[in-house]
Amino acid sequence: MGEKKVAPSYAAAELQARGHRASHDFAKAADGARSAADIALDEGDSAGWWNMTFLQAENLLDAGDFAASTALARSLSEASLAVASPQHRARALILMANSLRGEGLLEMATSAAASAVGLVDDDADMEIDVHARQALIAAFGESGKLEEAWEECLSLSARISDEMDDQLAGKAYWVIGNVAFLCDKVAEGLHYHELAAETFSPSRNLDVWAKFNKASAAMRLAAEVADAATLRCIERAELATDVVGGSEEEILLLRLNRAHWNYLAGDAGAALELLNEISRSADQLPAQMAGEVFLLMARAQAGTGNKQAAKESLVEAADRFEKAGAHQRALQAREMLEPGA
Repeated sequence: MGEKKVAPSYAAAELQARGHRASHDFAKAADGARSAADIALDEGDSAGWWNMTFLQAENLLDAGDFAASTALARSLSEASLAVASPQHRARALILMANSLRGEGLLEMATSAAASAVGLVDDDADMEIDVHARQALIAAFGESGKLEEAWEECLSLSARISDEMDDQLAGKAYWVIGNVAFLCDKVAEGLHYHELAAETFSPSRNLDVWAKFNKASAAMRLAAEVADAATLRCIERAELATDVVGGSEEEILLLRLNRAHWNYLAGDAGAALELLNEISRSADQLPAQMAGEVFLLMARAQAGTGNKQAAKESLVEAADRFEKAGAHQRALQAREMLEPGA
């Protein structure tokens, strides 16, 4: 007789899922988390099922499978555990908001994040509250609702204290700086990003360090701050991502930063070379980011004298921004199409 197969345990499945996540294999991590959730369900462990389904949705989000992540996060927010626990409901709503943002469904993302803010107000739950505010600020910011985003930033700034974990404070400074840049408050943007850079530690979390430098470079470039500090951000992000790896979206954003730097440095040809490559993967990017790719491409094409190609890229940019619900960015792209613009 053959040996009886032993079913994998919940602990083993969870360990495997977390191992894949640590090595940035988010698709396998999501599969492993789903297996652990199934085992928990069979064993009648509702808390284990919720936690592993949450881990599955987190990994789907990081893998860029936004619709699947949204669906799972929505089911988690409505599960009995979330109904009974404000902490669980807030965490599910934050995840849902970030997934909806990835889908380009910015109004729904704003609504989900707003529902999460204020669900918990105990100091012990400060991390959840900060993440909820960050999700709301991001949704407002990408929707072009900058006054609302800045108001939320001021509320978030008031929550930062010396008792707060460094990584959490760094992330709060990061998002406040982002919105300051979007509001043309460039000095404040640079100030808050400097605070974030001082707070984050590459030795503690190289992945966060890479993402921060990549995002800070993008915000600086959007504000047309093409100084030595911006180039350092780009180089740090590229170096750190070489070490820790990154999703396809992260790699594309790094290349977009490089292209933007080339354009601002006066080398529109080198910028276009990179942008042509990036644009071939545009359908794999969130609609907002794809819009930024085509908008920069239009500027570079105009810079090299190719006015017709620039017009086509502006139309494409406006369409992508509309799809993301970023109506103000779409309007900006259309205004650039007007004669004499």
